[in-house]
Parts: sequence; structure tokens; C-alpha cells
Amino acid sequence: MINAINEMARATGKETGRSVFDPRVMEVMAKVPRHEFVPDYQHPYAYDNRPLPIGNGQTISQPYIVALMTDLLETKLNDVVLEIGAGSGYQAAILSQLVNKIYTVEIVRNLGLQAQKRLKNLGYNNVEVKIGDGYEGWEEHAPYDGIIVTAAISNIPLPLIQQLKPGGRMIIPLGEQFFIQYLTIVEKDEQDKIKTRHILPVTFVPFTGKH
Repeated sequence: MINAINEMARATGKETGRSVFDPRVMEVMAKVPRHEFVPDYQHPYAYDNRPLPIGNGQTISQPYIVALMTDLLETKLNDVVLEIGAGSGYQAAILSQLVNKIYTVEIVRNLGLQAQKRLKNLGYNNVEVKIGDGYEGWEEHAPYDGIIVTAAISNIPLPLIQQLKPGGRMIIPLGEQFFIQYLTIVEKDEQDKIKTRHILPVTFVPFTGKH
């Protein structure tokens, strides 16, 4: 899996600006047991560099995309990060090894409850899971040093922009289902001005909720 991530990073380096990922990110990618975050019948494929179904029409992203999004977030050890779309909890588990605290929101109740139990059982104790509509973020713990969104949406949710700390960044796939989506960096400067930059085309499950 790690070799495949490194190969893809080199192949997409011109688009992403990152032909090599932070060694901290790669160390965590090698350490977190991906097979624990997929259904039993997917265990033979758990370390393939591809997305896998986790039920309820949702997927766990391919390891390369998880590594890229994590790397683009440019986390620091004392950061507090919000994740929208907990899924099986894999992305949160990766980030939990790199930052101080993760808050993650999942709209599919049974997936969120499973992720909560799984993360606790595996000892990722700095992750808190909430069942709810991620479009609204999690205002109680804002502002966040970073926000990572694991479902595609056509526009950046205003509540997430408001909950992002000045100087922080958000990684989000922008675009409609069945159309081109772009993994996008959203940066908020110290004057609360927003700057966006497309990184590369991606395919994510669609954002769900009342938006």
C-alpha cells in the first residue's frame, strides 16, 4: 500500500505540488490498520490502493487520497481538526495520530455509531463522533485549525467557512455527482479572506443533508 501511495504521489506531483508526502503522514498510513475499518468480506482488499464499500452507499477512500488530503491539511500536533463524513472512521484515525483533537460528524446514524465504537475499541481516544448533518459543521468546538470534508458538494458550506480559524485551511472535494469534482484547498487568511485552489480531479460520494 505504501509503495502504491508513493508511486501515485510521484505521478501526480505536477498537479498536486507534492511528489513526496510528509514522512509523518506516511508513518501513520503504515501504522493504522485499514482492515479494521472495512467490512470482513473486504479484508482481502484492505491494503489495495483503491476505495472500498463500507455499506449504506458509502466508501472508504483509497489510501492515496487519504494520504494526499492529510498531507494537504498541513497539520501540527496541537491542532484541533473537524472532519465532515466520518464513514468508518479511517480518516479520523489517521489524523488522530497527527493532531491534538478530532471532531467528526457523520449523517448516517449506524455508520457513525459503528465508527464511534471502532475508534474507541482501537484506542483512538482523541476522536469524538457526532451523528448529524455535516453541512452545519460542529459549532460547539469551533474555531478549527483545519477542516477535512470526505464527500463532494457543489459549494463550500458557509458554516464550515465560519468555523475555520483565521490562518486555517480546509480540504474539500467540490463538484456534483456524475460531473467533474476537484479536490480543493480553501485557505482563510488572518483578515478572514478566503482563497481557493483546485488540486486534482477526484470522485467522491455526494454530500447528503438539508443543503
